Amino acid sequence: MQPHTLKIKAGLTTALLLSLAACGGGGGGSVGFAVPTTPPATTAAPAAPVTETTTTPPTLAKLDGVAATGAAFAGATVTVVDQTGTTVCTTTTDAAGAFSCTLPATTKAPLAIKASRDDHILYSTTASAAGGIANVTPLTTIIVSQLSPDGNPASLAGAIQTNPSSVTTATIQTQVAELVAALKPLLDALGQGAIDVMAGGFTANGTGQDKVLDAISVSVQPNGSSANIEITVKTIPTSDGAAPVSIAFNTADTATTPTLPPIAASAVASTPTPAVVAALFDRLTACYALPLTQRVGGSGALAQGGGAVTDTTNATGTAVNVIAPACKTLFVGDDPATFYNNGYAVGRDSSNNGSFTGIFRQGATGVTFDRGNFEFVRSSGDFVLSYRTIDRFGGTDNDTIIARNVDGVLKLVGNNYAYRASVRPYSEDRELVNTPNFSSFTTGYNISIDNKTVSNASIFSKVEVTSPFSATKIVFYPQSGLSFLALSKDGTNTAGQVISSSIVRLGGEFQNKANSASVSAAETGIYFVSPSYTEAQISAIQNQSVWQLEFFPTSGPSVIQTYRTVSRAQTIGEIRQLAFVQATPVQKAELIAGTSAAGRYTFGVPSVGDPNIIDFSSEGNLDAWMLPAGALAPTSFSVIGRVAGPGSASFNDSTGLTSTQRKAIIYCSSQGSADLHCDPTLTTQYANGSSFHLLELWARSSRQVEVSKKLALYKLQ
Repeated sequence: MQPHTLKIKAGLTTALLLSLAACGGGGGGSVGFAVPTTPPATTAAPAAPVTETTTTPPTLAKLDGVAATGAAFAGATVTVVDQTGTTVCTTTTDAAGAFSCTLPATTKAPLAIKASRDDHILYSTTASAAGGIANVTPLTTIIVSQLSPDGNPASLAGAIQTNPSSVTTATIQTQVAELVAALKPLLDALGQGAIDVMAGGFTANGTGQDKVLDAISVSVQPNGSSANIEITVKTIPTSDGAAPVSIAFNTADTATTPTLPPIAASAVASTPTPAVVAALFDRLTACYALPLTQRVGGSGALAQGGGAVTDTTNATGTAVNVIAPACKTLFVGDDPATFYNNGYAVGRDSSNNGSFTGIFRQGATGVTFDRGNFEFVRSSGDFVLSYRTIDRFGGTDNDTIIARNVDGVLKLVGNNYAYRASVRPYSEDRELVNTPNFSSFTTGYNISIDNKTVSNASIFSKVEVTSPFSATKIVFYPQSGLSFLALSKDGTNTAGQVISSSIVRLGGEFQNKANSASVSAAETGIYFVSPSYTEAQISAIQNQSVWQLEFFPTSGPSVIQTYRTVSRAQTIGEIRQLAFVQATPVQKAELIAGTSAAGRYTFGVPSVGDPNIIDFSSEGNLDAWMLPAGALAPTSFSVIGRVAGPGSASFNDSTGLTSTQRKAIIYCSSQGSADLHCDPTLTTQYANGSSFHLLELWARSSRQVEVSKKLALYKLQ
């Protein structure tokens, strides 16, 4: 009998965690007394007086510092490892990013220092065990990367055990001097003199050294033998398409670190302070802390399905229905109606379309917004900020938002774009469970373009994308069954050329290094640029690369929208350093057992008793995936499949995940009347003959990199 409810499994992606050990410290002394014997009854002189002696405990060294990226690196775990490999301190940074460690008397220099928070890790070092100041910032991370034998800052703790002479006061000062020289044009523009990167006292308040950190974005990406480093200055661009101001180098380079070009003071004058950025996200948290009936009300606001708004049912409405002052004052002019982003004003319809739909959803009550970081400036002078959200169910996500400085207060503004799209780097672990020798790592960009429909028909004829590294346009077309526009391998909207993917892959390698064949030649069903990019070409792409998307509606003129990334695509060598979520062994075995013959799961006749849904768990309702140390917890689980019958149109379905979730269920979701992958009667079940062949566990890092773990069921030969 053809199975109905399908039990399956999968996994997903990247980050770094560190082990904790207790701080060393303590000491003591003793007090002794010489007790005289009873003197004999004679006339002899009395015994000499006894002197009481005290042993003074040794004074222990104290190591202080500030961990900051510009904003305070609050709540980070700091570990200090000495030359012997002993963890001599573990502590946590306070709200200002400050930390303090009392070092044991046995501590032996040099020391390796790490500050870790989720998927973001900073490093530092000091050549002394005598205490003092050791800051932990993106700039100190560059220094540690340069001192590490393979460029990976995480390697320094091990390297100083075998070669302690690699970290001395002299070697540190040499690297610091070279880095400060490279930053001199920026320091001049900010009115800063030479800064003490490693041991200079500062506060994460937007002044002094912190002002420099606020004005730059730093990436250090190890590739297995060295590290690629980029420093980008957050200048105001002359246009949204203008190239960023940055320098890039590799730790293996023998040449001197390149110097930034001249920078006008006016180009970096408007950098928001960490306190101003944090205040915006505190205000967002305060808005979402209110019950739904206090956030939304007035004429036109309705509970989902009709009736008055309640605190337990999602609402629909428009910007005028946002009634809480704590929410209204988030926006420019204290008016939500001024906000327009990706084709939507503030509000929510019955299909959950709109901007800030969370204000209208009861499930969003209690969402917290934190870890705000200034990323770059748009040509309008508005700021693009990254941030994290945590909902009350444990779901987390990282995203960006646009804000404007209004009299020293950041107010939300939209991008004023007509259509919803995004461009983000994409790092993929693509595991072919039935033909593992063809499992690969790929890298590229996800050009996500919503397939907006009216009366079940797409409003687009096509979208042409111009990348920052090629004049050849990449063309996307709408397809029934897909919620996103799909790219064409040759630019035409013809059968076999338009594939069910939005990923532009720059390169790939098989995970088995003994398999040196071409991934693009084997994986003909996905898109690679031709020729594939080399590692050097990928590392040369700027983090803040600019992409142009030209939308061609079915009626009316074309519309151009410009997108600037926060990070570049990773090289394959960099991706190999990542940890990815993985299917549990039991789940993987079940996947292979169920799909080794056909390379897919196919649904039978749907029924109420045994529904055609995707139950992604192991037998016995056990976990489907596990999270190795350092891996990002997936926030989305999705499948790609095909409709039964002629044409075999593709479809995609997905569901959100919490950070603690290890199994999930997907129900069928139709994209319109032309989409036939769902049963017409039992509409949340899959139609008889529909099948799926690809599963994805997905997350987005704090640096806006999409990390994908694929479980491919199809087979290659």
